[in-house]
Amino acid sequence: MINFDDFKKVELKVVKVLEAERVEGSEKLLKLKVSLGTEERQIVAGIGKAYTPEDLVGKSVVIVANLEPRTLMGLESQGMILAASDDEAGLGPVVLVADRDIPAGALVR
Repeated sequence: MINFDDFKKVELKVVKVLEAERVEGSEKLLKLKVSLGTEERQIVAGIGKAYTPEDLVGKSVVIVANLEPRTLMGLESQGMILAASDDEAGLGPVVLVADRDIPAGALVR
């Protein structure tokens, strides 16, 4: 369990996926270029077995925006896409997508 003050430190934002491509040499990694409204970032996500790049372009998805950057297969990832999964049912990852139009950069609360 974490307290509410710790939870408030996590910055969840809606981003618009501008570009997506497979990472060469990986079955599950996708490299995404996303817009937070005021800036663009690169995110590397392990969702390539469930999604094609074309599935994601134009979608508004939720990310952890203040996660420390991490390098995956030589590519810097500047955030983490939120996705649900149910290993017992063999489901996932299922990317969390906004069900209505909302500006890129909107905070998730």
